Amino acid sequence: MNGVVSSNTLLLEEIQKKMEEEKVQFLLASFSDMNGTSRAKLVPAKRLSSVCESGAGFAGFAIGDLGHGPTDPDILCIPDLRSMTILPWQKNLAWFAGTLTEDGTPWSYCTRTILLNVMEKAKKLGYEMKTGVEPEFFLLNEDEQGGISPSDSLDVAKKPCYNQLALMRNYDFLSTLINYMEELDWNVAQADHEDANGQFEINFEFADALTSADRLTFFKYMVRSMAEERNLVATFMPKPFSHLTGNGCHMHLSLWDGAKNIFSNEKDIKGNGLSETGYHFIGGLLKHARALSAIVCPTVNSYKRLTAMSTSSGQTWAPNQISYGGNNRTQLVRIPGSGRIEFRAMDNNANPYLATAAILAAGLDGIEQKVDPDVIISEFSGINEVFGIQINTLPATLQEAIIELEQDSVLLEALGKDFMKTYINRKKEEWSEYHDFISSWEIEKYLKETN
Repeated sequence: MNGVVSSNTLLLEEIQKKMEEEKVQFLLASFSDMNGTSRAKLVPAKRLSSVCESGAGFAGFAIGDLGHGPTDPDILCIPDLRSMTILPWQKNLAWFAGTLTEDGTPWSYCTRTILLNVMEKAKKLGYEMKTGVEPEFFLLNEDEQGGISPSDSLDVAKKPCYNQLALMRNYDFLSTLINYMEELDWNVAQADHEDANGQFEINFEFADALTSADRLTFFKYMVRSMAEERNLVATFMPKPFSHLTGNGCHMHLSLWDGAKNIFSNEKDIKGNGLSETGYHFIGGLLKHARALSAIVCPTVNSYKRLTAMSTSSGQTWAPNQISYGGNNRTQLVRIPGSGRIEFRAMDNNANPYLATAAILAAGLDGIEQKVDPDVIISEFSGINEVFGIQINTLPATLQEAIIELEQDSVLLEALGKDFMKTYINRKKEEWSEYHDFISSWEIEKYLKETN
């Protein structure tokens, strides 16, 4: 314990020194709520030490339905010093990802803590998960009536993917974003114009699962802030336009033991460069795919991306079959190269910490139970033939996904039963809100056209 205290003290001193050198005046003590929305308090930099010791207080009841009433004590956000990120566009401000405590103990409704708990289980089994994410987003204009359209009025091609002219018309935004990310040492690989008009994607280097979740959280904040500065709207919404390809957040992942990639196997007889452990991890993802959907695709809108039949480009790119394969983008789990896999269902409405925790928990169950992904697919096909139900597809709606999640004891246990009970209840309410709302399409279809 003394060694840990000493290490933390040294890190605090190092961070304080850097903040002084960089002339940082304020810090954001930030955390993600159940839905992945960032919550924060602005704290003078000179208060860093006391905030690390006693936390920044939040009234849990004010944040949403997270197990707190108005009479409960504050939840306390403890900044993780390792996550310090000086804002490239506002250098006197540093952002810290925090974990939440209540009465001095970890709070079971803290999604970052949930991820840390699953990571600790993996560590005890000898695994560290490393992830890389590919967040997609739209840059939009919003008119006075609230209507949205791509911010680039010339971006109208039916197949705009990789369009060089459209890419370069957005050069200022994208190059500034990349420079910011390079300043943060994220090691950007590339940026491209995606399959929809006004849609872009940035790829950057993989890291340990917690760091990647922190970076994705900050990335979304950074992109939205940059868009607001330019009087634009940046959205990560899964399906903002019915006729265009939606936004995904593909996750590349692998398990490591120190410097050894446990997923790597050059002698893989299937030719994918994947180890037996890697295939078992995939088996876990396929086994839990339908329940997992409620976490990685957590909104009503998510399923309009997953179930899209066609778009103006002729492609959807979103998986809906519970399947895996080699370098094939139609699969739920793609194996793009030796030693790693890509999980393609996740979208950016997912809480990065909760989604990562759920994916890891499902994969670990596959390893522990030695789940063969080919057997899972075969079993699904068999059920299909006998009962005539499409259990080999992902859920078609949020309601369907929540029903699956309620029955998945592995995920409920791994993510915390109390938290998951609240999560499931809130998602049921969300479905009811959607179901009970009368849309303009319904008015047009059933009032005007039929009367």
